[in-house]
Amino acid sequence: MTIGPHTISIIMPCYNSAAHVAASIASALGQTYTDIELILVDDGSVDDTLEVAAGFEDSRLRIVSQKNRGVCAARNRGLAEAGGGYIAFLDSDDSWDPGCLEKLHRSLCRQPEAVLAYCGWQNIGLPGGRGVPFVPPDYEGPDKAETLFINCRWPIHAALTRRVAIQEAGGFDERFNTSEDYLLWLKIGVKHKIVRVPEVLAFYHFHNNQQATGDRAHLARNHWLVQRNFLKTNPWLVRQLGRQRIRQHTNGELLRKGLDCYWERDLDSARRIFRAVMRSGYGKLADWKLMLPALLPPSLHKALINLADRGSAG
Repeated sequence: MTIGPHTISIIMPCYNSAAHVAASIASALGQTYTDIELILVDDGSVDDTLEVAAGFEDSRLRIVSQKNRGVCAARNRGLAEAGGGYIAFLDSDDSWDPGCLEKLHRSLCRQPEAVLAYCGWQNIGLPGGRGVPFVPPDYEGPDKAETLFINCRWPIHAALTRRVAIQEAGGFDERFNTSEDYLLWLKIGVKHKIVRVPEVLAFYHFHNNQQATGDRAHLARNHWLVQRNFLKTNPWLVRQLGRQRIRQHTNGELLRKGLDCYWERDLDSARRIFRAVMRSGYGKLADWKLMLPALLPPSLHKALINLADRGSAG
């Protein structure tokens, strides 16, 4: 196939994805925008991922293999292999609406000063009716940098980005295996115009608790670490917002997530988050009364909570 400036290079990292990768490949190759290349980077799978992928007879699909190095390294390998002027990411168990790339690409063509287009998304497979479609806000406003710093509310596959912007940002930071996309979007979004396509076009599929999004404490701490990492290289944001607001958006948000876990009695996650918050010295006296028992052995901490619960019930 011919690679041109309007070709979209889709990068799909795979690791032991045989059960789901066929549906994701079909979603990518089935886009109404057809000027694409799909670069599947197998990150050392030991199942039948490669065999499943090889079963697709489409010249736009290219398969690259490497030793297991993690999802960020796989995406960076895909970026090194990509030839298109636009980059999209699709994990090997997620999918798109057939018109997703066409609509995102059209939006960028209409606004040539924008480098990234993002869209709405939906969780599929979560229990308890937690799959409500979500469209992120329009970030282009006077508080753009602060709003993006709090969180970039679209997943890895709900965006199309000009390749040059990703190259400028340095690709993915391989120290992080969650929130790595948030860090990339943050680097791009604070410097360049981004544009919203207010439609639900991307779908995040949940299969079991082994997915990276299952560890609440790990997710919360990585988000916090990514924020701290960004501030080290972007001190202007501290000057712009002030240290107090930065602490609220970093340590305060980490504390909030820990308290959510605590009141939901996810004690393991709460304890891990509380210990990180305490090391930062953040929190009011009432918060520290809840956090300090996280320094006790888990069995004793749980016994104290059970005692408090029985007392409040009485």
